[in-house]
Amino acid sequence: MQLRYAFRLEPTPFQQMMLARTFGCARVVFNDAFALRRAAYTAQEPWIGAGDLSKTVLTQGKKREGRTWLGEVSSVVLQQSLRDLESAYRAFFDSRSGKCKGPPVGVPTFKSRKDKRQAVRFTENARWKITETGRLVLPKIGELKVRWSRTLPTVPSTVTVIKDAAGRYFASFVIDADPDTDAQRWPVEHIAGREVGLDMGLTHFAVLDSGEKIASPRFLRRVEKKLKKLQREHARKTKGSKNKEKSRRALARQHAKVADARHHFHHELSSRLIREHQAVHVETLHVKGMVRGRLAKSIHDAGWSSFLNMLEYKAARYGRVFQRVGRMFPSSQRCSNPDCHRIDGPKPLSIRTWTCQGCGTVHDRDTNAADNTLQEGRRLYTLKVAEGHHGDLKRLRSDGKTRGTGPGTTR
Repeated sequence: MQLRYAFRLEPTPFQQMMLARTFGCARVVFNDAFALRRAAYTAQEPWIGAGDLSKTVLTQGKKREGRTWLGEVSSVVLQQSLRDLESAYRAFFDSRSGKCKGPPVGVPTFKSRKDKRQAVRFTENARWKITETGRLVLPKIGELKVRWSRTLPTVPSTVTVIKDAAGRYFASFVIDADPDTDAQRWPVEHIAGREVGLDMGLTHFAVLDSGEKIASPRFLRRVEKKLKKLQREHARKTKGSKNKEKSRRALARQHAKVADARHHFHHELSSRLIREHQAVHVETLHVKGMVRGRLAKSIHDAGWSSFLNMLEYKAARYGRVFQRVGRMFPSSQRCSNPDCHRIDGPKPLSIRTWTCQGCGTVHDRDTNAADNTLQEGRRLYTLKVAEGHHGDLKRLRSDGKTRGTGPGTTR
């Protein structure tokens, strides 16, 4: 499993200038290559391959009068820009052919120099390194000061330098996680048999089947007045002026604080749930459809999708079970009593407690939903394991070389 570790950078004014030049060169190379392919497509000419594209845009492009400054930055960054274009086209073609699942991917477009978020990637070929004093050395940029908040578990393979809309610089390292180290960090033996069911909400961010309710931080709602004030000030500035750019950065910094606080909250809660439980069962949320209503801002503020994605990859990393329950499952309508499971029908959100007509149990709406999610998640995971084992048996028997799966059998 590959992971990203991001750390804040503190470049000097000269290094900021060199990074800006690198961002610009990578953008120009991407746009030149895209323009060539689009022109060939419009003229119904053959597809321009990656090799010919590199030769035309980079090798010959550096010799042209208007592109000589491409030689002032690392060539690896420019090659990676061409690879990004290849990846964009591959994703577009796979989406059109049906190979790529999910929402449709559009055709690549030109990159604008007005984009406030910019990034370039350095691979091992760029010969970047981390010094003994903790400095990040990048070709033609120099030694960058890094705010190390933790140590890297393994040697990174690539580093991406990012400048966000708030003007902050980050170094994002890609590492390969070590399964043995992860197993020692959070061993499964100490939590064997411990499972948890989650019910996501707005009043409470999450409710556990044990009855614990985790309050919703509402990071955006807390600073909404301040954001409105900054937005008004930004709107009143003269377009293209320095004060307009200052107000834009102030607004972007405030949004970045909200996003960072939400991200930190999601990481802390997801790590705690994965660390303390062997299996986590959650409901599948149709966030894209839910944000079409009047609660869109609150749903975006909660960030359910980001939180569930964190739970999923951390469960895979540390050997836990992560099971999603279908969104059509009536978790809020069914009695969670194993001897009852009566479905009393839909209930308005104003009803927070209700009494089951079958067994007379008084239920808290959210806790009951979390308990139902836990039970349904267990059932689905048991079926998944049984079907997987049955599939292995069928494959083994069709092989003709073995009749079992016990010790001593071969595939």
